[in-house]
Order: sequence, then C-alpha cells, then structure tokens
Amino acid sequence: MKRWVLITVASMTIFFILVTISLMSRQEVQPPDEPLTRINYIGHVEQIKTRLDQNPQILSIKHNPQAKSHFIEKEVTVKFKEYPDQNEIDQITREIDGKIKKRLDHTSIFKSRTLSTPELIDYFEQREDVRFAEPNYLLLPNVVPNDQFYQDYQWNLDMLGLEKGWELSGGSEVIVAVVDTGVDLDHSDFSGQLVTGHNILFDNDQADDDNGHGTHVAGVVAAATNNYLGVAGISWNSKIMPVKGIGGDGTGSAFDIANGIIWATDRGADVINLSVGNYTPSQVLHDAIRYAFERDVVLVAASGNDNTSQPGYPAAYPEVLAVGAVNYLSQRANFSNYGDYLDVVAPGVDIPSTYINDQYASLSGTSMASPHVAGLAALIRSRAPNLSNQEVMDIIRDTATDLGSVGKDPYYGYGLIDGYKALNLIAGNEATPPETQDYNRTPLQFLMRLFRDLLQIETTIPLFPA
Repeated sequence: MKRWVLITVASMTIFFILVTISLMSRQEVQPPDEPLTRINYIGHVEQIKTRLDQNPQILSIKHNPQAKSHFIEKEVTVKFKEYPDQNEIDQITREIDGKIKKRLDHTSIFKSRTLSTPELIDYFEQREDVRFAEPNYLLLPNVVPNDQFYQDYQWNLDMLGLEKGWELSGGSEVIVAVVDTGVDLDHSDFSGQLVTGHNILFDNDQADDDNGHGTHVAGVVAAATNNYLGVAGISWNSKIMPVKGIGGDGTGSAFDIANGIIWATDRGADVINLSVGNYTPSQVLHDAIRYAFERDVVLVAASGNDNTSQPGYPAAYPEVLAVGAVNYLSQRANFSNYGDYLDVVAPGVDIPSTYINDQYASLSGTSMASPHVAGLAALIRSRAPNLSNQEVMDIIRDTATDLGSVGKDPYYGYGLIDGYKALNLIAGNEATPPETQDYNRTPLQFLMRLFRDLLQIETTIPLFPA
C-alpha cells in the first residue's frame, strides 16, 4: 500500500512538472535577479538588415521569405590569375570609371562611379586574366569553476558534460581566432587570455570591439576561469586571437572576413570561429576557407538565425563545422537555421558571456552556439595536438548526442556536442555520461531520473498496474 501511495505522489509530481515544463517552453528563460544584462542581439541584427534594405547603395538577393543576401552596389570583388601591373590597373580603373578600394594578394575590390555591379562583373568576366568576379557581399553576425555567474547562469556548460570533461583537459595554449567585431581588449575576464590580434578594417593591431558581438563570442570560448570573476570559458587555458573584420554597425564584407581568416591562419591560429554569415556563396571567402583548412585549421561557423533551410556561408562549406542552436531543453531554437549541411548543435539561447566595457550579458543566436564548438575543438587539440583538423571535426560529430530523428538529420545534424565523450574518446576511455547530464538532456530523461530517485526502484518497473 505504501508503495502505491509513493507511486501516486510521484505521478502527481511528474504531472505538475510536465505542465511546468510545457509552460516554460513557451516563454524565454528568465535569469535570476543578478547584474547580468539580456540583450536581444537577433533583434539587433534584424534592425541592421532593415537599415541595409533602406540604403540605396546596398542591394539584396532574396532567396526565400526568410533568407536574404546583401551586397554593395557599384562594387565587385575580383581575383586575377596573375595580378596586373600598374599600367594595366590604371587602364582598368579608367575603363570602369572607378578605383581599387582594397587589395589582398591577387584579389581586389573595385568600385565604380557609374557602372552597376552586374555591369562590373560582365566587364571583368570578359578578361582572360580574371579567375572570378563577384559582388562585394556583406556578412552579418549570425569543472565546477568558482566564477561569479557560473552556478546561476551557465547552464550551457554543464549541459555539454564539461564539468567531467575538464577533469581530462582544461585546454592548453591552443590559439582560437575569433574573426568578428573584435574583442574588448581591456576586459577583466580576458586578462592573460589574448594574443596579438589585428584590425582588418584599418590594417592595425587595435582589434578592439565597438559592437559587443565578438567579445561575447570570445568569452564563451576562453574567458579566464577559476578567477572568482564573471563567467567561465570552455577551453580555460586557450588563447584568443581577436581579428576585427566587422565594424561597429554589425556588418562586414566577405573580402574582409576572408582577409581575417588568412591573417589568423598565417599567424598560428589552431581554430577559427566564424559567427557570421550570408546566403550567397562567395569565391573569395571560400578560397580563404580552403587556405585555412589546407593548413590544418579547424573552422567552425554559425548556421544563421532566420529559421530557414537556405544554406548559409561560410557554414555550408564542406571544410567548416556548421553549428545550429538549441535551448536548455535540448530543443532546436526557433530561430536556428537548418539543412543537410548542419553538422552539430550547441546551446544558443540566453548564453551568458563577456561584453564590451568590462561588462557581462546574455545573448541568443547561433553566433553563441558556434563558439561552444570552437571551444571544444580547442580542448581536443590541447589534449591530442597531433590530431589533424579533419580528425578533430570527426570526433566532435561522432561523439555528439543524437537528437531528433535517429541518425543525422537536418535540424540537429549529428546531435548535441558532448565535451566529456569527446575528450574521453581521445583518452582511450569508454565514455560514461556524467550524472549531471541526466538533468539537462531532455525533459524525459529528467523525469525518469526524478521518478527513479523518488521511488528508489528500477525504471523498468511499470509505472502503473497492468
């Protein structure tokens, strides 16, 4: 009799928990009453898109109702087979009534006063010395530590099995380049965490963040940890290489992002995070991606925040790990892009991290999911430095926890990344999921664990009499 009283009480408890979870899944997670600012960065990016749409110098390509690419009118990105001498360049600029805006090796951005972008492309495609000509596309920013906000806010790290994973590796001085809006170089939680970076926009080493996006991304990867301050980074001892390729307005050209990728690769980056995207493939960007991949760099990119299956770039390039976002219930975030190109998912809703002006903030987006994967790649490379970039990518895919349909699917890829399983695999151990993960994977796992704990019986016993 006592047993069935317990079962009845437990069943009622489960019912009310299910109702609570159902209600919580319909609203945003409200953070505790602490000094952490929640910023609607997805809304901010939508404002950027609206501003671009209203700018007569910016044109767009509409792929579907959700997905749109932007490029700068009267500009074209051109890659030559062999770069012309100055006399030929002078002739070109006269014929297009324009000038060279920027140059990177064999590639230049040409700007005309009178010719449209299609006219410029047509002009350059007539030349036998041109490898390709394309629009100047714009990309948009798509352990139990003692750190101040870890216990109350950073649900995302325990969800990935990192408390147990950190027992195997807290990272070493692996370099993770964040090609983004820059990083708050004076932030307290980046003390000792940064290597020399670069400002692509002004060609100097002042890669300071005047937007906030890059600082937030960098903090997820490698904010200083166990310093009784702020937030914990995923790869504790890794170094952040800040590369500023996006301006304070939140936009950056494919040319500048490509330049940033090459710059970081040439200066020793082991991992590159790209929380940016556009829906049109760019040759100049793909060339840079291939350049980095061929030099053993792990490339990680956000899938995008428009809830569309339209492939986004650079995430959809085969050399890149494409990352979608899930919430605290391991459900796909309602904004997260999806498709056959998606590799894995990671937390991307209400993610606490560093922010500009030595502050901290909670942001949502696949931009926040991507650095979780970049941080895990850094942990793997620190634990097994002899692994190739392809091997690191395969480990991240192979150890992900399957979500959604069985096997790889368009909404979750191979599943939710698992730091403990990944690090255990390269340590040669049989990965047993840590106890803390049972509470964080799915509502069903949570309830089964709770029910088992309440009744102290095996989960194979029927919940109700047959």
